[in-house]
Amino acid sequence: MSTQLLHWLELALPFFHPVLMILAFALALYALYLGIQARRVRTVSADERKVLIKGKFGQRHFLVGSLFLLLMVFGAIGGMGVTYLNNGKLFVGPHLLAGLGIVALVATSASLVPLMKDGQKVWARNVHVVLNVVILGVLGWQAVTGFQIVQRILTQMLTTPQVA
Repeated sequence: MSTQLLHWLELALPFFHPVLMILAFALALYALYLGIQARRVRTVSADERKVLIKGKFGQRHFLVGSLFLLLMVFGAIGGMGVTYLNNGKLFVGPHLLAGLGIVALVATSASLVPLMKDGQKVWARNVHVVLNVVILGVLGWQAVTGFQIVQRILTQMLTTPQVA
């Protein structure tokens, strides 16, 4: 591998996780919108349902939620991997622990989906909603702490002399 490519990777790698998590947060907000629309399909009058059902909100919510789960798992593993590669250790603190908690909550929320099929278990749908609201809240807080970490990385990059 050329030294230019290695240098570029060294500069870009720390920003892989933050960019992925920004996309995941945006995707979570879109999943929320689709979930609200899917719920509306179940609760509106028959005439309105005919119009809303064309949006396939339930199917799209499921697909976007699945992609969100994928991004969260790979984002968490990628964030820890990049941190370890750059520092030789992980920094166990609120950002890491909350991120791991989010992954567990997302997996738990996704595991409720089979129980929610055809309205069989109303409790599963309610727990799914509550978990996802908690996930959005913690993810928003994670964004704040993540931006602080990115600022420290940028400051370190700009103040550390580069070896040619």
